[in-house]
Amino acid sequence: MSTKLFIKYMVSLRCKLMVKEELKKLGLHYMVLELGVVELLEDITKDQRLELKKNLSKSGLELMESKKSILIEKIRNVIIEMIHYTDELPKVNYSDYLSEKVGYNYTYLANIFSEVKGVTIQQFIIVHKIEKVKELLIYDELNLTEISYKLHYSSVAHLSNQFKKITGLTPTFYKKLKEKRKQNLEDL
Repeated sequence: MSTKLFIKYMVSLRCKLMVKEELKKLGLHYMVLELGVVELLEDITKDQRLELKKNLSKSGLELMESKKSILIEKIRNVIIEMIHYTDELPKVNYSDYLSEKVGYNYTYLANIFSEVKGVTIQQFIIVHKIEKVKELLIYDELNLTEISYKLHYSSVAHLSNQFKKITGLTPTFYKKLKEKRKQNLEDL
């Protein structure tokens, strides 16, 4: 018999490694360990669950219990994975992609997400896309046209407008700020 566990804030490779280590300490074996979810090969006892919950919380992770929280975390993880950890964003609408990945109707997902998080899924996606734009601007490997293409913006103007709306800065000004800060640090 296997057990599925859902873990909140598990958003990186480092988090995966921490969870692996905690499972190992408890003598638990897994067949699946992905962002936000672990599928154990065996049942977990009440004591093991409490110990895991306590140890994960020390690392800023949270073992989740409620179905709503689990669903919200699945949505978050799909979006974070899609924007930050895949080279190519899906060609389909985000709503279709999310529905397919999470296994629920998009309207249902959107209603629960905004009810619990206080923002829409679309707003959450935009904020993460802007974070990705910042990252790509700092790495300086792609120009703004390439970034807008990579992140499926309809145009550079659309990306720039959204960037300014979220950050208060233009992408070009943001990049110059980072370069100026780097220069100032080098002058110390």
